[in-house]
Amino acid sequence: MTVFTPARSGATVLAATLFALTGCDRHPTPASPMSPAASAAAASAVPSPAITTAASAATLTAQLQQRADGVLAAHRQMVVLMTGERTLKPAERRAVGAVGQLLFHDLQERVDALAAAAADTANPATLPALEALLDRIESEPSWFDADRLAFKEFLTRLAAQYAQSQSIAGLKLARRANEDLAVLAEVEQAYDRELKDVFGRFAKRGIELQREKWADYVAKLSKLYNREQILKDYATIVPYTAASTKSGVAEEADSREIFGGSLPPKTVVLTFDDGPHPKYTDDILDILKRYDAPAIFFNLGRNLGTVDAQGHAKLGPNGAVAKRVLQAGHQLADHSFTHSVMAKLSDDAVRTETTQTEALLDATGRQPSSLFRFPYGARNEGALSTVEALKLRSMMWNVDSMDWADPVPKSIAERVLSEVERAGRGVILFHDIQGRTVQALPLVLDQLSADGYRFATWRDGKFVVNAPRKAAPDAAPPGDADTLYRDSHALVIGIDQYAKWPQLHHAVRDARAVQETLVSRFGFKPENVTALYDGEATRTNILRVLNEKLADPKKLKRDDRVLVFYAGHGGTRKLASGRDVGYLIPVDAAQVDFASDAISMPQLQEVAEATPAKHVLFLVDACYSGLGLTRGGGAPKTDSFLRDNARRLGRQMLTAGGVDQQVADDGPGGHSVFTWTLLQALNGKADLNDDSVITATELAAYVAPAVSAIARQTPAFGSLPGSEGGEFVFTVTADREALSGDSPQLDAEASQLNKRLDDAKTAALQAGAGKGAAKDVQVVVKNLEGGDVKLSTPAAAPVAPRVAAQRANDRGLALYRERRYDEAEAAFTEALKLQPVFALAANNLGFVYFKRGKPAEAARWFERAIEMDGSRALAYLNLGDAQLQAGDDAKALKAYTTFVGLAPKHARVAELQAWIAAPDAAHRPKLP
Repeated sequence: MTVFTPARSGATVLAATLFALTGCDRHPTPASPMSPAASAAAASAVPSPAITTAASAATLTAQLQQRADGVLAAHRQMVVLMTGERTLKPAERRAVGAVGQLLFHDLQERVDALAAAAADTANPATLPALEALLDRIESEPSWFDADRLAFKEFLTRLAAQYAQSQSIAGLKLARRANEDLAVLAEVEQAYDRELKDVFGRFAKRGIELQREKWADYVAKLSKLYNREQILKDYATIVPYTAASTKSGVAEEADSREIFGGSLPPKTVVLTFDDGPHPKYTDDILDILKRYDAPAIFFNLGRNLGTVDAQGHAKLGPNGAVAKRVLQAGHQLADHSFTHSVMAKLSDDAVRTETTQTEALLDATGRQPSSLFRFPYGARNEGALSTVEALKLRSMMWNVDSMDWADPVPKSIAERVLSEVERAGRGVILFHDIQGRTVQALPLVLDQLSADGYRFATWRDGKFVVNAPRKAAPDAAPPGDADTLYRDSHALVIGIDQYAKWPQLHHAVRDARAVQETLVSRFGFKPENVTALYDGEATRTNILRVLNEKLADPKKLKRDDRVLVFYAGHGGTRKLASGRDVGYLIPVDAAQVDFASDAISMPQLQEVAEATPAKHVLFLVDACYSGLGLTRGGGAPKTDSFLRDNARRLGRQMLTAGGVDQQVADDGPGGHSVFTWTLLQALNGKADLNDDSVITATELAAYVAPAVSAIARQTPAFGSLPGSEGGEFVFTVTADREALSGDSPQLDAEASQLNKRLDDAKTAALQAGAGKGAAKDVQVVVKNLEGGDVKLSTPAAAPVAPRVAAQRANDRGLALYRERRYDEAEAAFTEALKLQPVFALAANNLGFVYFKRGKPAEAARWFERAIEMDGSRALAYLNLGDAQLQAGDDAKALKAYTTFVGLAPKHARVAELQAWIAAPDAAHRPKLP
């Protein structure tokens, strides 16, 4: 075993916290931690919470918190073990990988045990104990934000389990867990960059984000644990024997085992371990179907069912999942019964582990299989010979996705693609027991398909290769803006209070709105967005930010994106040659001879060419701003658009008007017409083909005709020198708002304008449809010279019903805000047709009926939403309002009472409590 330099020995802490693997209840004493061999033996039994139902709330609280401490300890050790893993030598990486997998399964078992204990609803002490546990998860002062990521899976299970509770306390617990998950998503986003290199990764209600640096977190853990000690504690783990290499291509280390080295070039075998899982396995089957990719699922016997003393197999609930794997045309294979370290078991124990799982696999109705995979890849001669005597052959792997450790789906995908490219062929190891694998898999399959890789399986003692195919047309995009970009930077400028030019009214408000949109909707880090307003927006300051922050190769990298938004005056100067030059006017520029005080379009072009960032977009809301453009157009999107776009530089500009036009400063919501339209576009209206991605070309295709239709200005769009056809990309996030009486709506003027914008968009798309409407349409906008340029806008690509349902719900929310109730009703109805169990859409449809004065129909849909998710507090409030409007005070009382219990801090609670407490209808206060 390689010796690593320790930061500080963590043996004492490890001894106290490393319980028996897989969540068993026998804990080692501080002086003698349980050995890995003993842990493996303990893993042969399915873990049990072993908490007596007679336990008091205090006792149960202590027991749950002890289990939670075990989860956190395993999470922290995983972080320490994997930090810097990529820099290790191959032998060291194999050792770390082997121990890491053991730690991963330890963590999984601990989470299982904690979730099982939380499921004891018959014990009256359970709910108070869980409330205390959530208090600790949310607010333990000695924990870092990243510590709380250890409990994401537990909180997910807790929310799902108690969402259908019959008690208000249970529903409140589910609601609280969901709120915690929302904040943990923010924690994940905050650490996204750091977590690409370190594998370990979760609450609006109680978790207060500290935003500490990841380096501080790792430094803290290094005082508790170190890799050397962790490796020593698990030194008895036998890592798999790596395949030898020849000319960089993996070969079988032994003809007795399969690594994939005999596969043809550019061919891979997809394998999934540790299932079946009641949810994620089905999700993976859906993805594999879209790509027509076969796979081999190595199942654990204990996940399939039980085997009695006479050897009779009985499938459990997951047996149906395994049968669906077979129905989909994939293979089931043996991964042992308990996931023990079989190199440490006796031959008889290995035989039992194997034969019990074989019996359960046979019970699924599968065809006989000859494949077996050793847990952790750990085997010795005795274990291998025992498995071979059962006419099974060991299949290993040469590409480890490390999805068992890496919490970032795009990082998992990048690793797999890099390893496959290096090896050229082989067997890929995934796990179908966690959500991040489901997220990473489409990214991998899309890239492999596009690169001409074929997918193979093992049948009748040999590899069988599928014919090559293109990326699935109905697959989700192979990534998003976060996948395309390492980081995002922006300069936002707004000037109203000019010293020597006429003052403007809305420029600063426009810029602030864009700044907020970039940060809250598109994930720009606040520290990466520089804002210059009024007196700050001098020529010196603007040029300093452009050159020092946005063009400095030490601060920006190749995979970054840069956005510049300017709202203020613009000007034009005619050169002696007759050519016009456009300028942005800083706050301190003179009106006469402003050329020396202003910023010319050629200067912006120089910045665009100088920046190392992949994609740059200028959004200029100013008069005479079109002069920055040199050519128009944009690359149409294809099935592989995001992948191809990642390779091409993009330098683009969208302006509010052409060279000979002034632009309107007055529009709805205190914005200019251009910026109002731009904000509506970024809110989702510019996603013209409903793929959740807005490119700069789509932005222009929506904004230009819409603004032209309602104002006397013609926005211009095109590329700047140095562009290679790349596109700046925004990712549209799903809208999770549940409509209620608190939901904001646009005023009449803004709603009317948005209707006109949508009509203009529809007219522009219809005008460009023609014979090619089935494929795409073309929108005509103006280029710099005043000529026409056609922007291609692809037609919507087929998507999964669940994705289509979410998009329909998002569309309904936008229409509701614009008071377009008929259209909103149609959108929410469509969402429910696509996904019948969609509580959010059911609530929203009910509220549209309520707003239209149809309380009976509204109440029916609110009740449906509650049936789907009983923790949805606003649905109870809405139901109460609908029942009250319908004249059924008794049902309203019941709904209001539940709502007050679920959301005691809501603004309406005081008035509702007064209404509930009234002795009869005559004394009840009038509710709004």
